[in-house]
Amino acid sequence: MTETSLSLLLATAVSIGFVHTLIGVDHSLPFVVLGRARGWSMARVLAITVACGLAHVLSSVLIGGIGIAIGTGLDKLEFIEGMRGSIASWLIVGFGLSWAAWALVRQRRGHSHSHGHAHSDGTLHDHLHDHQSEHVHAHAAPGGKRVGLTAFWSLFLIFAFGPCEALIPMLMYPAMEGAWSSVVLVTAVFGLTTIGTMVAVVAIAYAGALRVSLDRFQRHADVFAGLTIALTGAAIPLLGI
Repeated sequence: MTETSLSLLLATAVSIGFVHTLIGVDHSLPFVVLGRARGWSMARVLAITVACGLAHVLSSVLIGGIGIAIGTGLDKLEFIEGMRGSIASWLIVGFGLSWAAWALVRQRRGHSHSHGHAHSDGTLHDHLHDHQSEHVHAHAAPGGKRVGLTAFWSLFLIFAFGPCEALIPMLMYPAMEGAWSSVVLVTAVFGLTTIGTMVAVVAIAYAGALRVSLDRFQRHADVFAGLTIALTGAAIPLLGI
């Protein structure tokens, strides 16, 4: 593989990874709305974004690697990636609607729970909170670590199903010439660009979201987050992203 061909391939990997991730609302919006509803810190939101981004890229690398090893044609690999894309979009819709339904059920039950607050002066206190009334403190919604882990693993598995369709042909081209170092390099550049863009977009959007006071809408935050996530899943086939 010539140096010129490799340079063009790497430039393509960067541009496609950046543009696809930037316009793909499903690559960023779920982290922002779910993190805001759950009251997650910026560090936690970005850590979850990176983990899901890795699952997103590596799953396509794995399928592409298996396809190259057994001699599967590009058309079959692209068909598989297309099927994975359809599954991923429905999983996002299902997760979002389930999350919204779960939030509505908890609201109707008026679930009371105890949680702690840390104030700027270092003071800590616990109190009982009921979602039928409003509270002056901004805090994470009920469920604690268990709900947080459920949200994380749900997003992680969804992104593992989500394909990077454009990566497969970029892997196949150098692989056909036996340029394995180029395969690794293209994969690394595409992966870093994709995950880096995800992190940048989520960080900017979440910083803005943190500046928005939910106040009286806090009790509806999970419902809003779930419906927004469902809409991003529906947007994937409609917008072709």
